[in-house]
Parts: sequence; structure tokens; C-alpha cells
Amino acid sequence: MVVESIKLNHFRNYDNLELRFDKGTNLFYGNNAQGKTNILEAIYLCGTTRSHKGSKDTEIIHFGEEESHICMEIQKKNLSYRIDMHLKKSRAKGIAINKMPVRKASELIGLGNFVFFSPEDLNIIKNGPSERRRFIDMELCQLDKIYIYHLSNYNKALNQRNKLLKDYFFYPEADVMLDVLDEQLVTHGTVLINLRKSFIMDLNQIICEIHNRLSGKREHLVLEYENQTETEEFSKKLAENREKDIKTKMTNHGPHRDDLCFLIDGIDIRKFGSQGQQRTAALSLKLAEIEIVRQSVKDTPVLLLDDVLSELDSSRQKYLLESIHDIQTFITCTGIDDFVNYHFKIDKLFEVVEGKVTEKN
Repeated sequence: MVVESIKLNHFRNYDNLELRFDKGTNLFYGNNAQGKTNILEAIYLCGTTRSHKGSKDTEIIHFGEEESHICMEIQKKNLSYRIDMHLKKSRAKGIAINKMPVRKASELIGLGNFVFFSPEDLNIIKNGPSERRRFIDMELCQLDKIYIYHLSNYNKALNQRNKLLKDYFFYPEADVMLDVLDEQLVTHGTVLINLRKSFIMDLNQIICEIHNRLSGKREHLVLEYENQTETEEFSKKLAENREKDIKTKMTNHGPHRDDLCFLIDGIDIRKFGSQGQQRTAALSLKLAEIEIVRQSVKDTPVLLLDDVLSELDSSRQKYLLESIHDIQTFITCTGIDDFVNYHFKIDKLFEVVEGKVTEKN
């Protein structure tokens, strides 16, 4: 898959911007806070419907404007697609594929595959479990339409259940309503748990070898999916914990509380790993993400690297650059010295200064 071009209108610090890209490496350089990351964010948002930062649409629209528009052209398996996305302050975003509006944002997900890697991702292991669940959800949503369906319905039932728990004593029929919502949580949550477990099994087959190379064959990394309860006990757990849920006004059991464990030679590096071990494992995770897309959809993803090289030592920089030579990559950085030193081929070079982008080669 290749992103051929993008047009931005009233997006972040860009009033109007139009760029065409190379199918190889596209590098954006310039000082901090000039707008480099915003271009990567636009590509990812237009391909996945979500900002990598978790930003709301209203935060993305250029100050003083009511709407923002992204138009992105991609090519996938010799077919061309145009994606239009309208972000609006007062309404939900509008999306069209080849000028045909889609009813749900989820219909866009999976058309393209994108891997975003930022300095924040290097902290995915030491941060809270919500970061690791988000990683699993974002990747599975790009790979599996069934997962999108069940995740959407699970979250809908979960939000309704939590709202009901907060207002429990105002509803005489609350227990009957909770029975219905519990059944929905079990139906959709069981599928989520099983698909996540299968995904982690597939990921383990890839990440082990990558991490072994990155660590100089000194460490063995294994991922474990930590689910609070087994699927066959989910319904029972919800019933047993209902009184606790009513007291705490929240749902305390389910896949929305699960986590991903990183074990190096049997040691949980979330708690006991060094910063170097955590960063190496995070890099391994991102490189494994690229490979699992290749294997799952028989296509290459688009890689977005947001100022990551500055956070890695020279050996990890070298390994990363050697691993991405055959896929379309978008890179932001403050300078190009590292790329020159490694004789890394840059196919298209852009300088970004105060929201103005200039092609340099």
C-alpha cells in the first residue's frame, strides 16, 4: 500500500497544504513545533478515523474555523482510492471513499494499514494498561472487521451499564436492565478476549526473533495476554461482582480491564525491567506490528515515524532503518545528519518552517 498525496484544509496549523509523496522514504525536517507531526497525524487520522494522540476533532480544526478537510489518495494492490474526511465542530465527522459517503466511520478502517511510532510509544510498557489495550485494539481494528463490530458493541453496552450503575437507585427495574446488559457484555466480550489471545499468539511468533536480534541474542521476550477472567466464567463473575459494581458505580470485570505482559527470561519488565529493556521491547513490538500486517493482509503497511530516532541509541537506530527499507515510510526529525551517517536513502525531502512545507529535492 502507498499514500500518493494529501490535501489539508484548516487542519491544525495548516490553512491549505497539498503534498505528493514518494513510494519510498519521505522525510520532514525542521525545528520543533513547526507542524511536522501534524502531517503524520493527518495521514493516520484519514486512514484509521482516529488521531494517534487521541485528540478530539474539535481540537484538530484550525483555530477560528468550523470545519477541517483532509483528502488523501492511496494505492492498494493496483487499485486507487480517494478518501475524504470532513471534521466538524458541531457534528460527527463525515467520510467518503471515492466520493461515495460511508454511513459509519468503521467502514473506512481496514482499507489501508498504518503503523504509527512516536517517542510516547517507547513508554507503552511502563505506562498503564490502557495504553497496551489501545495498542491491541488499534491493530486488531485495522486487521479484522469482526473485531471492530464486537468492540463497538461491547463499549456501547459497557457505557450503558456504567451509567445505569451510577443511577442504580433511581431505576426500580435496574436489576432487569443489568441482566440484559450483562448478557451483551458476555456475548461481545467473549469474542474480544478470544481474538486478542489469538493475536498475541501470532505476535509472539514474530516478536521473539526481532527482540533476539535487537538484544544481541542475550534476551528472550514473550508476550502474555492477561485477562481478568476466562470466557466461560465471565457471566458468573459479573453476577458475583454486581454488588461491588453498584457500590463503586463501575464495571470491575471484563476485557476493558485486561492487560498485556512483557516477559524477558521470565521477568515482568513492566515492573522490574530497565529503561533500556523496556525501550527495546517497545521497538520490537512496533517492528512486529509491521510484519503481522504483512502476513495478515498480504500487503505492506505505511509506517509513520515521529521523531523516534532521537530517542534511540545508534545500534537501535541502525536496526530500525535497516528494517524499513522496503515499505513506504514518513519520518519527522529536526535534522538529517543521522540519515547521512547511515547512508540511508531519502526519496523525498521536505523542510517544514512555521506551517510552510518546501520540497528540497
